[in-house]
Amino acid sequence: MALPPDYRIRTMEPGDFAAIAEICRIVYPHDTPYTPGELEEHRALYPQGQFVAEHVPTGQAVGVHFTLRLRMADFHVDDPWDVLTAHGTFTDHEPDGPTLYGADVFVSPAHQHHGLAHALTDATRQLVMDEALWRMVGGSRLPGYAAVAATLPADEYVNDVVAGNRTDPVLSAHLKDGWQVVRPIHGYLQHDPESANWAAVIQWVNPACPPPPEFALR
Repeated sequence: MALPPDYRIRTMEPGDFAAIAEICRIVYPHDTPYTPGELEEHRALYPQGQFVAEHVPTGQAVGVHFTLRLRMADFHVDDPWDVLTAHGTFTDHEPDGPTLYGADVFVSPAHQHHGLAHALTDATRQLVMDEALWRMVGGSRLPGYAAVAATLPADEYVNDVVAGNRTDPVLSAHLKDGWQVVRPIHGYLQHDPESANWAAVIQWVNPACPPPPEFALR
């Protein structure tokens, strides 16, 4: 899907910080928005991994995809977002880590339905290929799950979505975009009542890069 001509994907710049914080306030009303200091730290640690979707006529950042490199063998599959991102600071970024971790992706509601999230994900996958990384890992919210959580275990819900027997507003979109489910986990995000605090660990494997040695030894 090609981007409309009014948009482009580029790396984050300091002039984007205020717009990003405002989008955070809208998209994550229960969480504290990223501060300029945090965003500058992300940019200093791994500048090529911090992407924005720019609305060209206004020059405003209207969507983001933040990433860092990790050695996932240092973590547990059930670790929450706070642990994987060092509480949102990205100070655990490992320059030689073979996995790109998709820490956050969001688009301003006023600019959704233009393919921006897909284009941002394409940019991160290109980064995986350019840096010869093994894979990209992320966490998918399950905002359709809370409505059925009282009667349906999370793993069955995720299996239903993967099989196409049920649609989840977020996970179904990730699956359509080429992601694979690793497993559901509880407590990935601290404040996600729509998902009953469940999420699915998802990954995209670079077809041109073999697994790192420590993975092959397991």
